[in-house]
Amino acid sequence: MITYSIIKKSQLESSNRLDAEYYQPEYLEVAEKLKNAPKISELTSDIRYGLYVDPEYKNEGVGFVRATNLLNFWIDEEIFKIDEKNVPIDYRLKIGDSLIVRSGANTGSVGLIYSELENATFGSYTIRLRFNKINPFFASIFLNCKYGVLQTQKLQTGMAQPNLNIPNIKEIKIPIISEDRQKEVENFCIKIEKTNKDSENLYSQAENLLLEELGLRDFDEKAGLWNIVNLSEVKEVGRIDAEYFQPKYEKLISKIKSKNPQTLETFIRTHSTGFPFQSENYQETGIPLIRINNIQKGYLDLSNSAYLSEKDYLLSPKDIAKSGDIVLSMSGSIGMTALVPKDIPKSIINQRILRITPQNIEKDYLVLLLNSIVGSYQLERIGTGGLQTNISYKDIKNILIPVLSKPIQQKISKLIQKSHEARKKAKELLEEAKHKVEELIESK
Repeated sequence: MITYSIIKKSQLESSNRLDAEYYQPEYLEVAEKLKNAPKISELTSDIRYGLYVDPEYKNEGVGFVRATNLLNFWIDEEIFKIDEKNVPIDYRLKIGDSLIVRSGANTGSVGLIYSELENATFGSYTIRLRFNKINPFFASIFLNCKYGVLQTQKLQTGMAQPNLNIPNIKEIKIPIISEDRQKEVENFCIKIEKTNKDSENLYSQAENLLLEELGLRDFDEKAGLWNIVNLSEVKEVGRIDAEYFQPKYEKLISKIKSKNPQTLETFIRTHSTGFPFQSENYQETGIPLIRINNIQKGYLDLSNSAYLSEKDYLLSPKDIAKSGDIVLSMSGSIGMTALVPKDIPKSIINQRILRITPQNIEKDYLVLLLNSIVGSYQLERIGTGGLQTNISYKDIKNILIPVLSKPIQQKISKLIQKSHEARKKAKELLEEAKHKVEELIESK
C-alpha cells in the first residue's frame, strides 16, 4: 500500500527540506497536534554541545557521560572519569538536565540527570538541555514519549550516519500543561530512580558476594611497568606483545587457579557464533535479532532492536536463541554478556555474537562471572594486540571459570534475579509515565 502526503509549497520553503522522509504522515500529525506549543528554544536557559577531551581516563576525577551511556532515558554502564582541570564550571551537570545523543547508532536517545551524576560532565557526541520554563522531569519524559521521539527522528539529518544539531533541537515543540500534572510526571521520575537504584544495589550485592568468595573483593591490579616472562610462556600462547603479559592478568589467573577452576567449555552444552543477516531485510516487527548493541552488562535491551521475518529467521536455525541461553559479544565491547530472559521466548543472534546453552552451572552465576573481572580481564587479555578488538570461540571456551558451591551460586543467582525484577519494574514505570504524558497531550 502506497503512503503519501500532500505538502504545500509554503511548507517546503519554510523547512528547507525536500526529502520525502521529512513529510511522513505521522510527522505531519505530530506537527499539527503541537502547532501552538512553544519550542525548546523558548523553554531552556542553556543548550550546548558536550566537551571534546582526549580519552585519558582516570581512577579519580569528574564523571564523564558519553553517548554510549545513553539509551532511551537510562544512563547506563560504566561512567569514566576525567581530570577535573579539563572541565569548565559551566559544563557541570545539574539535577534535571537532559542529555540527547547527537550522532551515532543511538542518535536522539535522551537521558535524565539524577543526583548521582550531579557535577559530572558530558561528551562531545551529546547535547545538554537545561530547562527553566517547564518542569525538567516532564520535559525529559516528553522527549522519550512518541511525540518527542517522532520530532527528533524527523529533524535528524544524514542518511548513513544520522545527526542532530542544536538548531534542529531548538525547533522541537513541547506543550505546556498544568504545573500539577507536570509534578505528577516528576513523581514518576522519582519512583523510576528509586526502583532503578534498588536494581543496581542488588546487582552490587551479588557481585560483592562473588568477589568475596573468590578472594577478589580488594583485588589490586597495580603493578610495576615491567614483567619478566619465560620464552616457554611466549611459545605456549603464541603472543609476544607486552599487553598480553601485563602483571594484573597473571595475578588474576593465579587467584582463580587457587579455586580449582574449569574451562568455560565444560559448562557449554551447545553454542553458535551468529549469522550475517542483511540489514536491508530488517523489519520494524517480527522476530527479534540480537545485535551487539543490544547486549548490556547482565541484561538484554531490545528497545532499539531490529526484527526479521519468519523466512529470514529460518536461514540459520543453529543461531536461534531461546530463553535461558547466554549471549556474549565477540567484537567491539568484547565480553558483554547477558541471559536471554523468559519474556523473549524466540530470537536469533547476529554475527560476532556467541550463543551458549549452559549446563551444570547456575546461569545467572555464570553471566555475573563473565561480566566481572574474572571474565572481563581474561577476555580483555585475549583481545589485546590488534587494531580491531575481536575474539573467537576457540579462545573464549578456554577461559577459566571458578566453581563455587551450589548454595553460594544459588544465593548469587537470586540476588541477580531480584535485580532484574527491579529493573523491569523501573522500565514499566517509565512506560507508564510516557503513556501518561501522551494521554495528557491527546486530551488537550
